[in-house]
Amino acid sequence: MSEAVSPPPATTDRWKAWDSFLEATPDTGFMQTSWWADFRTTVGFGHFGAILKDKNGIVGGAVVQKFSYSSQNCLYYIQDGPVLPRDEFVAGEVFRAILENIEARRKAENETVSHLRIEPRWQRLPSFVSGFRPIPPLTDIYLEARDTRCIDLRPSEAAILAQMKTKGRYNIRVAQRHGVTVVEDASDQGVADFQKIYDVMATRQGIRAKPPEYFQTLVSLLSSLHQGSVFFAEYQGLRLAGAVVVYFGRRATYFFGASLESHRHVMAPYLLHFEIMRRAKALGHEWYDLWGVAPEHEPDHPWSSISTFKRKFGGLEVNLVPTLDYVYDPTAYDAYLRHNKRS
Repeated sequence: MSEAVSPPPATTDRWKAWDSFLEATPDTGFMQTSWWADFRTTVGFGHFGAILKDKNGIVGGAVVQKFSYSSQNCLYYIQDGPVLPRDEFVAGEVFRAILENIEARRKAENETVSHLRIEPRWQRLPSFVSGFRPIPPLTDIYLEARDTRCIDLRPSEAAILAQMKTKGRYNIRVAQRHGVTVVEDASDQGVADFQKIYDVMATRQGIRAKPPEYFQTLVSLLSSLHQGSVFFAEYQGLRLAGAVVVYFGRRATYFFGASLESHRHVMAPYLLHFEIMRRAKALGHEWYDLWGVAPEHEPDHPWSSISTFKRKFGGLEVNLVPTLDYVYDPTAYDAYLRHNKRS
């Protein structure tokens, strides 16, 4: 039986071993890394580890975030996890051990833990998972996208272009003919430029924008660890579109993006993404994750427009299991649901 490792500080060799394990494990996500957990502390999330190992090393586990959403209540949140072995029988054992470790932690809390939320990178629900309730997308402010689109970067550039929709390829060529260029700029000025474009887009779309310190901290962290960068599409000296990209394992992920309404005819965002794909491929990444799409046959979905744009790049639709909640305290959980609905 695997044993739980007590949660170490993020600077210890044990966390480094966990991050190395994640990098070497296919289909894991960057939101399970110690550096992402450290970043989340800047927006109010604590964390602890429930990491399982046997005589040969780490076999699975989870970085569990803790968020206190009221003076007396908190939730536990596992983004991109838990991370389990491929063998389903062993995975079930590891999953149960993780839950036991989390339960011991819960019993020692001074606050009431309303629920455990997990967002694993599973495309089907394993038979050993029970007692969790699925959470519909966009109903809660603490949810990540569960459906995405991924571009296979392993073929040649010509093949990557060929699998796109005709309009996607055409718009890339339009941008090239207009002289649009793509630059990488993760400097303080680059972050400030991205924030300007992002704020304009947020106002246009009526969404709540992240504050400047969010991107300043995130990009600084990604740059220092060589885990991501910021890219811009420029036209006649103007930065028309930008993207924050995260590199992790086999994937490069389009994490945040924004574009201006001006000069739309030059199709700057199309070339932006194609060039990001080319650079990610050159770095050895195998997939470009477009990070969230609406279901294809829901034209009234809030993400419908951006999803139509993303689908023009082709790729494969990846549908993960819904966000799952395990309720510890029904009264506290009901209060959580009332106060954390997405407006």
